[in-house]
Amino acid sequence: MKNSEKTEILINSNPFETRVALIEQGRLVEFYVERVKDRGITGNIYKGKIVRVLPGMQSAFVEIGIQRTSFLHVSDIKEPPDEFEEEEEEHQKHADVRIQDIIKEGQEIMVQAAKEPIGTKGARVTSYISLPGRYLVFMPTYDKIAISRRISSEKERKRLREIVSTMRPPGCGFIIRTVCDGMPREDIQADMEFLIKLWNSIQKKKDQVRTPGLIWSELDLTLRIIRDLFSKDIDKLVIDSKEEYDRARKFVDEFMPHLSPKLELYEGKEEIFDAHGIEIELTDALERRVWLRSGGHIVIDQMEALTAVDVNTGKYVGKKSSEDTIVKTNLEAVKEIVYQLRLRNIGGIIVIDFIDMARASDREKVYNTLKEALKADKARTNILKISELGIVEMTRKRVRESLSQSLCEPCPYCDGNALVKAKDTIIMDIFRELSRELPLRKKKATLYVSPSISERIKEDPAPLENLEKKYGKKIIIKPVERFHQERYEIL
Repeated sequence: MKNSEKTEILINSNPFETRVALIEQGRLVEFYVERVKDRGITGNIYKGKIVRVLPGMQSAFVEIGIQRTSFLHVSDIKEPPDEFEEEEEEHQKHADVRIQDIIKEGQEIMVQAAKEPIGTKGARVTSYISLPGRYLVFMPTYDKIAISRRISSEKERKRLREIVSTMRPPGCGFIIRTVCDGMPREDIQADMEFLIKLWNSIQKKKDQVRTPGLIWSELDLTLRIIRDLFSKDIDKLVIDSKEEYDRARKFVDEFMPHLSPKLELYEGKEEIFDAHGIEIELTDALERRVWLRSGGHIVIDQMEALTAVDVNTGKYVGKKSSEDTIVKTNLEAVKEIVYQLRLRNIGGIIVIDFIDMARASDREKVYNTLKEALKADKARTNILKISELGIVEMTRKRVRESLSQSLCEPCPYCDGNALVKAKDTIIMDIFRELSRELPLRKKKATLYVSPSISERIKEDPAPLENLEKKYGKKIIIKPVERFHQERYEIL
């Protein structure tokens, strides 16, 4: 890796796909991909229609004009969305309200996509609209000012709050973003005016759009990354497409001219991701097993309901006692697990199975190390105490698909189970099928199978030889290279 101490954003763009890599200390830590044919919908604003209210779940299904109906929870009507809660200091509590008292089937409603459709689940939407700018997030329907927790100076927090409170329209709310730290009043005011104009245009368009329909579309990946991640903490942002670079240059010059010197066009002969070793890291990030430097390893299994992470000593035997070896492996695994969760963008329920530790002090040490390491993760996490068996249960906020969901699809043969029928099981399936077919044949049957099954039959021909003797008919075996292991045909 080049420039190992720098923090860089690399953008690889072509007419069909944009990929973004965030590099910290020479290592890929976050990866984003957006294909033109299936751009995400998070942030988009829709004119929707309530198609079903579910009082038992205190939620509703909303038709917004995409393939699957979206999901609206009562908390997305009476409370601000999760994104607001993350940065808010004092979360305002609302009185209990039932969803059936707020909305009715057939009702029109303006909503914003808060989470992408994931797997078989539809998008999650909220009635609390938020429009992100460079320095502020505008909440036109929520009357409150919040400040990012990452702005630590009380003096700066007070200054920013005063600026925003004196300029904002009555009844509207704003979140003061981390990048607002130290910015002059004029820049903040320009951002606020831009967001208010945008909201006014959205309201006008709302009356012109049919139900269900799209009112406003979020920025594409390149401009979102520049808006949300490009800051003074980034050493440089490099783009390999001249067309994309020109768009980015125009956006940066207009909204963040002080960062213009950090924007570069990549003109190397080698592909940008190859030059920085990103392709290799991406391949490794899709593997189940991740090796640790000591020789131990972790195994990551992503399932529909949860993700399980298993820690093993592997090749590592240590130099002292077995207990010290176990603790050292667990502590090394903590750092790698936190890194992998961020890189793979794994969300939802996560269960970590550390190697069993007999001493309560060791379990506490591993737990505290994990808790401390997770503080650097921008995604919200919640972690429970480590059990006597070395099990940690935690959650990590999920707002978009994981890396494997973005880049992979379920195996068409095993349907995502990661299992196929064993060779001997398939041979016995063939045995039973031939038992039904051979009595109907005059002289012979031709069996087409995969090469792996053909080899297995040669190793143990007894089942098919038994049928040949029983029915007095020949079975001819022909391997077919393109056949999957479970596929066979009798002709």
